[in-house]
Amino acid sequence: MDTTTTAPLDNDGRDADTPPALPFIHMWTGLDGKSRLDESVLRGFGMQSVGGGADPQWMRPFPGEVSAVLFAALPVGWVGQWHPSPHPQWVIPLRGRWFLETHDGSRVEMGPGDIHFGQDTDTTEVDGKAGHLSGTVGDEPCLQVLIQFATSPAAPTAHPFG
Repeated sequence: MDTTTTAPLDNDGRDADTPPALPFIHMWTGLDGKSRLDESVLRGFGMQSVGGGADPQWMRPFPGEVSAVLFAALPVGWVGQWHPSPHPQWVIPLRGRWFLETHDGSRVEMGPGDIHFGQDTDTTEVDGKAGHLSGTVGDEPCLQVLIQFATSPAAPTAHPFG
């Protein structure tokens, strides 16, 4: 994968008859034990209120038990050497840019507006490398939100949330 951003939304939410779809980068472990990257889409949005009298908006409940919500600040030049994701997790960059590289040779760069679901928790070691390589890109830190799950909310497939 040689991309710097995910695909655009199918619908931006203005068409009340067509729910939007949210693109994301999915990193997972294939049957061969190697980490890989795929562009995927989160569907299943419906109109509902968040409560408190707010007008309905497009919402998509997400399954799974959240075990932690973390804020991360990756310094300029930071490289997280080869490692598997510690838990199935959403990673949402707020500021700055970062990259992921997987066993299959795919590499993607992400920044604000891109989201990633990391599910490469059970990779095989290949040439001394397990999981993925990640690091910052550019001359500013990458600030992120991580939402970690106790167990994976989906099977490890290219498009886990249909």
